[in-house]
Amino acid sequence: MQIALFTVSPGDTPAQEDLNRFLRSHRVLTLDRQWTGTAWTFCATYQLGPATPTSPAHGKPAEKIDYKTVLDAPTFARFSRLRELRKSLAEREALPAYAVFTNEQLAAIARLPEPVSLAALGQIDGIGSARLEKYGSGILQALSDHAHQPPAT
Repeated sequence: MQIALFTVSPGDTPAQEDLNRFLRSHRVLTLDRQWTGTAWTFCATYQLGPATPTSPAHGKPAEKIDYKTVLDAPTFARFSRLRELRKSLAEREALPAYAVFTNEQLAAIARLPEPVSLAALGQIDGIGSARLEKYGSGILQALSDHAHQPPAT
């Protein structure tokens, strides 16, 4: 495991681009951030090797899943709404989308029967107390809003 540190001041576009380029090109295991009063400091732990996720059993690149074909239409609509929320959260926090939730986690959330609870979210692999505290209420609100929208015609 390797460690990389980045300091990004507000408006420092080159530093933001350096951080984003690093995140896209490395297998990041964790990304911690802290506001120092004048800038964000990011500590990334990463693994040497390809940035592409691999299948643990074979060490080969993981298969990409087309969730539109895997999920039924109503579940895919929920999944799409969750992806929109994830994108806005990731942009707001200057994180890659997968650091908020993975597609697999979003698909698992979309498959949960209504009404969804924080306890149900916590049963999904990779969603622990920190993610529940940080994103749980937003996820529940998005699912509730989606449930009360008329179906698309």
